Amino acid sequence: MDTDGSGGGRIVGAAAYRTGMLVSTVILPIHRWPEAREVWQRAERLGAHAGYSYDHLSWRSFADGPWYGTVPMLSAAALVTDRLRLGTMVTSPNFRDPVPLAKDLMTLDELSGGRITAGVGAGSATGFDATVLGGPAWSAGERADRYAEFVRLLDALLREPDTTSTGRYYSAHAAKMIPGCVQRPRLPCYLAGTGPRGLRLAAELGDGWITTGPAGRPAEDLTDALAAVGDQLRRLAEACAAVGRDPATLHRVLLTGFLPGEPFGSFDQAVELAGAAARLGIDEIVVHWPVPDSPFALDETLFERILTELPGQLG
Repeated sequence: MDTDGSGGGRIVGAAAYRTGMLVSTVILPIHRWPEAREVWQRAERLGAHAGYSYDHLSWRSFADGPWYGTVPMLSAAALVTDRLRLGTMVTSPNFRDPVPLAKDLMTLDELSGGRITAGVGAGSATGFDATVLGGPAWSAGERADRYAEFVRLLDALLREPDTTSTGRYYSAHAAKMIPGCVQRPRLPCYLAGTGPRGLRLAAELGDGWITTGPAGRPAEDLTDALAAVGDQLRRLAEACAAVGRDPATLHRVLLTGFLPGEPFGSFDQAVELAGAAARLGIDEIVVHWPVPDSPFALDETLFERILTELPGQLG
């Protein structure tokens, strides 16, 4: 990818990708490897732009079933695919530290030949990963502080061969990242967050921005959810203006699995949703790989049509 020539070396992910709506998938790390290998390869054959995976240790209704490590699974996926972009959707400070995470991401970028995108978020405030290491859940203020510090150190680590930094929560002493990322000056980082601080952080350091729809309240229906996304995009543009950045250089991603109703009840509905998202300014929509008897159950034939035919409907 090219850089914007500003001296900061920001990767212009949006400029590189914006050729029409991109359609990607989230593949949960729930499959034993023989099946998982076929799933990742099939995602590539179907033409998905990217295959992401959740970076949790366990998650919601899947907590008592199989759930594998995200970094090893992405490493394996990198070795059995050639074109598919790969990444986290998202990783967080809940159980990650920037120093070993940066080393893992650098290695993933090498294994994949420069196809890794790091999706990063503040993480869940309750349950699941929030207390898995045995400590208390963080307050909202501490979580926001940690997220900002985490992202800033991760950004530095992925750019520099040697990083020393002392923070309140995260530090590095002579942390070596050699030879560095295949993608220069570092692999793309897509940041999740819809509050003022999260939007500002994405504007300052992100190559992309991720939303799941309305934050902090349930949407009444799909129209209400898309209106909330539109408001988020407006505030994101304001955050970009505040730091002197063109918002068009920020790749904008909608993770669709938490939208209300049945946005993918039919192919026509999928086209309608993607068209509405594109008009708002979304560049990429992400659809969960179907998991029967789960919140992500979806007819497999319809899912295949979404990956193979939807981009052509919106090019």
